[in-house]
Amino acid sequence: MGVDGLGKRGILLSGGIDSAALAFWKRPHYAIYINYGQRCADAEYHASMAIAAEIGMSFIHLNVNCASLGSGDLSQQPALLIAPVSEWWPYRNQLLLTLASMRAINLGIKELYFGAVRTDGKHIDGTLRFFRMLNKLIKMQEGFIRISVPAIKLSSEDLIRRSGVPASILGWTHSCHSGNIPCGICNGCSKHISVKCNVGLI
Repeated sequence: MGVDGLGKRGILLSGGIDSAALAFWKRPHYAIYINYGQRCADAEYHASMAIAAEIGMSFIHLNVNCASLGSGDLSQQPALLIAPVSEWWPYRNQLLLTLASMRAINLGIKELYFGAVRTDGKHIDGTLRFFRMLNKLIKMQEGFIRISVPAIKLSSEDLIRRSGVPASILGWTHSCHSGNIPCGICNGCSKHISVKCNVGLI
């Protein structure tokens, strides 16, 4: 594409296993990391920056503090009674993809990847139906950005195998929901350990 960046692709990079593997698989031009007030923001930021550098993506860092609106493991607030899982943050994926799209439109990004996998369907905003509806909403607006979830029908293990992501990149990842140092017991840490074991990395 032209030097103005039209037609470029981006990814919302969290620094976790799924978004790292998807980034390596799809090789978008930009990696967008958002500090939205989550407890693990510093570790996610450093992981995302290192992953972007290894893959060769331009790294974009956004700070939009929504900590007062959070709940559950990722925030300083207790989980709401309606939370389907302990790390659920109300409207988080909708919020993050909206913020990422607001930055993406200025970069000429036409397709924005999100690293959702099959097990994210435990909450509504991790389902294929949700992403299809959000894609329609964002794509109909100026900029016509497409939201893509290429791994939505894959497990994290399948995604790692499909992408061919090397251990050197996965070694940077951070998945703990409760802080910048892995606690070893939250859902994020449990998944991180399980996935790495299942693919023979530990």
